Amino acid sequence: MATSVLRFLGPRGGASALASSATHRCATASYWPINNAATKAISANNLLLQSCSSRFFSSSEDLDAIKRRNIGISAHIDSGKTTLTERILFYTGRIKAIHDVRGKDGVGAKMDSMDLEREKGITIQSAATFCRWKDSHINIIDTPGHVDFTIEVERALRVLDGGILVLCGVSGVQSQSLTVDRQMKRYNVPRLAFINKLDRQGSNPTKVINDLRNQLKLNASQVQIPIGLEDNHLGVVDLIKNKSYTFDGERGETIVEGKVPDDMKDMVEEKRMELIEKLADVDDEIGELFLMEEEPTEDQLKEAIRRQTIACKFVPVFMGSAFKNKGVQPLLDGVLDYLPEPSEKANYALDRSKDEAEVQVSCSKDDPLLALAFKLEETQFGQLTYMRIYQGMLKKGNQIHNVNDGKKIKLARIVRMHSNDMEEIDEAHAGDVVAMFGIDCRSMDTFSDGDMNLAMSSMFVPEPVMSLAVKPAETKMQNNFAKALTKFTKEDPTLRVKVDSETKETVLSGMGELHLEVYIERMKREYNVEVVSGQPNVNYKETIAARAEFDWLHKKQSGGSGQYAKVSGYIEPMTEEEIKELGKPNEFKNKCIGTNIPPEYYPSCEKGMRDAMHEGSLVGCEVEGIRVVLQDGASHAVDSSDMAFRICMANAIRETMKTAQPSVLEPVMTVEVEIPSEFQGAVTASLSKRMGMIQSSDMNDDGSGLKLEAQVPLANMFGYSTELRSLTQGKGEFTMEYFKHTPVPRQTQDELMDKYKLERLEKEAAA
Repeated sequence: MATSVLRFLGPRGGASALASSATHRCATASYWPINNAATKAISANNLLLQSCSSRFFSSSEDLDAIKRRNIGISAHIDSGKTTLTERILFYTGRIKAIHDVRGKDGVGAKMDSMDLEREKGITIQSAATFCRWKDSHINIIDTPGHVDFTIEVERALRVLDGGILVLCGVSGVQSQSLTVDRQMKRYNVPRLAFINKLDRQGSNPTKVINDLRNQLKLNASQVQIPIGLEDNHLGVVDLIKNKSYTFDGERGETIVEGKVPDDMKDMVEEKRMELIEKLADVDDEIGELFLMEEEPTEDQLKEAIRRQTIACKFVPVFMGSAFKNKGVQPLLDGVLDYLPEPSEKANYALDRSKDEAEVQVSCSKDDPLLALAFKLEETQFGQLTYMRIYQGMLKKGNQIHNVNDGKKIKLARIVRMHSNDMEEIDEAHAGDVVAMFGIDCRSMDTFSDGDMNLAMSSMFVPEPVMSLAVKPAETKMQNNFAKALTKFTKEDPTLRVKVDSETKETVLSGMGELHLEVYIERMKREYNVEVVSGQPNVNYKETIAARAEFDWLHKKQSGGSGQYAKVSGYIEPMTEEEIKELGKPNEFKNKCIGTNIPPEYYPSCEKGMRDAMHEGSLVGCEVEGIRVVLQDGASHAVDSSDMAFRICMANAIRETMKTAQPSVLEPVMTVEVEIPSEFQGAVTASLSKRMGMIQSSDMNDDGSGLKLEAQVPLANMFGYSTELRSLTQGKGEFTMEYFKHTPVPRQTQDELMDKYKLERLEKEAAA
């Protein structure tokens, strides 16, 4: 088989490093045959060395001439996101050595800069970096895979123009893959899929592609097929170019290009036809060629894939093994070929002067600045604000203002982030992702330098599902404890802190056990605060199942002007579809006719409804899924007031709920358990014991492993990690994510109500 080889020199210091980084950057630009004439070899080396001069970034560089890509790397936990990012940084010359994710070599992956991340082997905070591949500047955000830190994925996808969805070649689509898919669809993010870990036993890319089509409902088709699987995985065949690529050398730095192996030609033809058929379903040009039975050219295929990927109608699927250094460079080529530049993805701002009408952002550096602060981080130098520039430009020394609060700020420092390292720059243009110091703002604030009244839309923030009472172990730690909570809640919108009005306890709420555990550990490490925590509490909710009418009079006279208000109407349950369409858990409707209730008291009635929703009558939890309709009432010329109607409405709803078939709702989690098949019986019995409903059971092709999916009440999941390790001799793993709130069994509801009544009696006695 005739082959040509591009041999990398490998990262070294000095001039070698420059040549190496240039070689990395040109990895798939051209492949130089090893038996070329000496003159051609010299020309090649000169070309590489000339390109070194533009390898490193400077503020004087012509930023307009640079092509950009802003991408996020997202996946289920332990699918290889950070490992993939590490290889990308190595092949683009940003780092000189590859390190292990878990930090076993004492260094750890570049993008996992926190000690906690390196110890646990997981990503906790999203980390930004940038690199150069060929003629393009790529901003990359590596995101966490654990559901407890899903807000980091949310905020990254809110501001990025494209994404790489990494999937495990063995497990395929997993629970967090579904969550990431929903987030990408929410923000219309074009994506590539990368099937990773094809070197592992049981890897099956065909199954993964079927998962993409059936579970995620994506029009996905592979643009590569692997050469061998498991221990025999050597490289990939490009279905568009009809060439094979294998990856030799210590770090996969030598790419060998060759012909398609003879024993794979039939499969290549079959998969190429499948690719064309999938494209023909969504692309008119390829569809016409398909109907005329004409073969599309390489350029036609690439252009069609790019068009439909940017339109979110097609997902090209790449293959490889990041850990074994295979398939990463072609994936980088795919990022440039198929994902959009910032100007190619439509972004919209909200015109606050026109009832938040949508206005398309121009992505031109000559227009007034429009930038969004999407992530905050406290550092030793003060608050570091990550900013995505949608139009206009940021320039050191210029003045900008916060559209949300009107504050003016002078730009003192602008930096590009490389994990926890910074590179100072003088200016940044539309499409860039940068960070700045000296800005006091909140997450999702919009900045401008003109007199526009435009604001970028915010992001979706899920509600916490678990709470924990926390306090410092010693009184002298109180100040640092308060500072830590202030910092963490500013950084993470899903972390909530409140002080219980009756017990005066500080209650920390988050997305799960690991989420809260990490922040408690960070208090200890970063602020030297030992935290004492109570038992975790599940965030129950209350609702009703039937309509009930109210006619409530609030009358209080104690000398002088008193309080008088009367309201009548009804409450009724809302369906899940109505809640989703409305965008909030409860609804207030005013159907009053006439002036029995003066119009100025309508807002007070709505506030009273919100008061009642804040604390239900059964167990004192938040109320959701209720529509309150106000129909009539009465007022007094002297004694009626805003407070009177607010109290009247709140009491009316609380009492009426008791007659509307009230129930308590508990959070139910989707639990995904991966175990060796011999432990199936014990693990299934354990989930059933915890009131879990098995949804699916998927055996690996070789029968060695099993993936169980169940829906289990969160209250029954405490301590499950210890039990699973015990049942499977430490071989089992599980992940869980919030599914929805469902009614608790009657016995559990009675127990919760008795506990709530007892707590109230104890508090009243203590008072």
